Amino acid sequence: MTPPADSAAAQTLPQLLRLNAQRFAERPALREKEFGIWQSFTWAQFYERVRHFSLGLRELGLAEGDRVAILGDNRPEWIITELAVQAAGAVSMGVYQDSVAEELQFLMEFSAARFLVAEDQEQVDKILEVREHLPHLEHVIYYDSRGLGNYGEELLRSFPDVEALGKASALDDFEDRVEAGQASDLAILSTTSGTTGKPKLAMLTHGNMLSMARTLQATDPMTSNDDFVSYLPLAWIGEQMTAVSAGLLVGFAINFPEEPETVQIDISEIGPTTMFAPPRIWENMVSEIQVKIEDTSWLKRRVYDWAMSTGYEAADRGLSGEGLPGGLRFQRFLAEWLCFQWIKDKYGLRRMRRAYTGGAALGPDIFRFFHALGVNLKQIYGQTEVAGISVAHRDDAIKFETVGQPLDGTEIRIGDDGEILARGPSVFIGYYENTEATAETLQEGWLHSGDAGYFDDDGHLVVIDRKKDVMTLGDGTRFSPQFIENKLKFSPYVREAVVFGGGDYDFITALVTIDYANAGKWAEKRQLPYTTFTDLSQKLEIYGLVRDHVDETNAVLPESARICRFLLLHKELDADDAELTRTRKVRRGFVAERYRELVTALYGSNESVAVQSEINYQDGSTAMVETQLTITTLDHHASRGSSD
Repeated sequence: MTPPADSAAAQTLPQLLRLNAQRFAERPALREKEFGIWQSFTWAQFYERVRHFSLGLRELGLAEGDRVAILGDNRPEWIITELAVQAAGAVSMGVYQDSVAEELQFLMEFSAARFLVAEDQEQVDKILEVREHLPHLEHVIYYDSRGLGNYGEELLRSFPDVEALGKASALDDFEDRVEAGQASDLAILSTTSGTTGKPKLAMLTHGNMLSMARTLQATDPMTSNDDFVSYLPLAWIGEQMTAVSAGLLVGFAINFPEEPETVQIDISEIGPTTMFAPPRIWENMVSEIQVKIEDTSWLKRRVYDWAMSTGYEAADRGLSGEGLPGGLRFQRFLAEWLCFQWIKDKYGLRRMRRAYTGGAALGPDIFRFFHALGVNLKQIYGQTEVAGISVAHRDDAIKFETVGQPLDGTEIRIGDDGEILARGPSVFIGYYENTEATAETLQEGWLHSGDAGYFDDDGHLVVIDRKKDVMTLGDGTRFSPQFIENKLKFSPYVREAVVFGGGDYDFITALVTIDYANAGKWAEKRQLPYTTFTDLSQKLEIYGLVRDHVDETNAVLPESARICRFLLLHKELDADDAELTRTRKVRRGFVAERYRELVTALYGSNESVAVQSEINYQDGSTAMVETQLTITTLDHHASRGSSD
């Protein structure tokens, strides 16, 4: 079969891989760091491994339309599996690597997946734990054999063994199958964030994914010389959008860190030119920089404060379209030379031409911080159901309060009730085995996002919050909890915040979780002893630290939208406790229900509330202890005429 002449003719991801193996044959396609050394695979080698693994899967019985689950950290084998499955006419389904056994069981049962490709012993143990509930499962293939030598289960096979099986296969129709692929073929089942319950599986075609990638390329052109580091879960549509769809379309190198714990070091070594990360990553980076500056010498702090002041002024003038006067331009150059280049080098941002954030709203304060450093950070907006993106900032039109303008070929409009609706070639074809949810989400070709928003005078989309989360106080004031939460999370000592109000509540309150690492450093520096997260979070000094930031946040909020009372939660919000999604979005309804007693206390007159918490001791024993959580009332609360 004759391959497509260029990427515009390719209809599927495997067809793009074949094209790249021809036009970039000896150039690096994948890099993986092992034992401190970066190992490279060329595009030609990448294609051959996909061929062999695909044929190996077919020798094991993989048929067209079958579902294959993939579970593990970001590794070359992850993407090799996805493309091999698609080349065989089957469908891949990514599973978040930190999913517990019950979550894995649900997805495997629901999709009736016959194959699971898992990374290592940890992931294999999860599937073996629930094996008896999965009658469809026939093969588990692992690509890290450490610890699995004595496992005798018949369904287990190693990744190299399946590749060898494919290499020796007599099947000779691999190229024909790749060529036969159509844009309308189902490519992946992508799990939704599941903020309201069990995750749904969005069905995305090759046409959906490539349409999104081509539109992004038309907006922000990338080149085959770019470098990208893949470290966010490949089960997430955001990583699929960049590492897989855009990576194959453009042909840039995809780099995989050695371990999750070495990501920052590995990013610094690669110095990527393009980066995509959800708000939590950027928030953590700002927190770490702020804490490190606090711990440095007074001279470095003075230089940093001056440099940031200069950077903010230059960023504000530049983004508003004003030119930089000669004096400010020189000061900005000096700030870059004395301060910013070293910070960016530390975090692998020095070569960055453009960076994206999406998946949730990023606070304007965080946005402005990175532009002050000189990082071209841009907001994108979309969801799993549009293959990742439908709206984005352009280089010459970045506004901190917005998510940008619709991409070419994508229609965005605001419904009568304020909901954001989208229509275009990247919109998914529906939810797997869920016609009711599909009919609710897709109406007359329009995707109902569930988000509330509006267009400003410049045609930029402003996302307010989830439509169901926008709250109305007793006096009629409407407010966005997410906006206030993002303001709170600008503090390096605040990890998460969940804001409540509206309905029967006539003022605003918040549950706040501290950043244990940063708050712990602050305490140690002041010789404040503590033992556990619970102990540290309830120290009066920590309450004072957080209260100062809450007061700063309130100072820039309308009076009716200010936080009146808050408490520091005795534990971190955790995805394993279903309090967060796997992409670290707060499941507000679940948190409100789980901590109903605490929320009720925030609207009462008590100054504390008791909770039961489990303490784990070094000898493995546990004990339940009662902890008194302090409720802090802000000074302006009494002036509101509250019910206290």
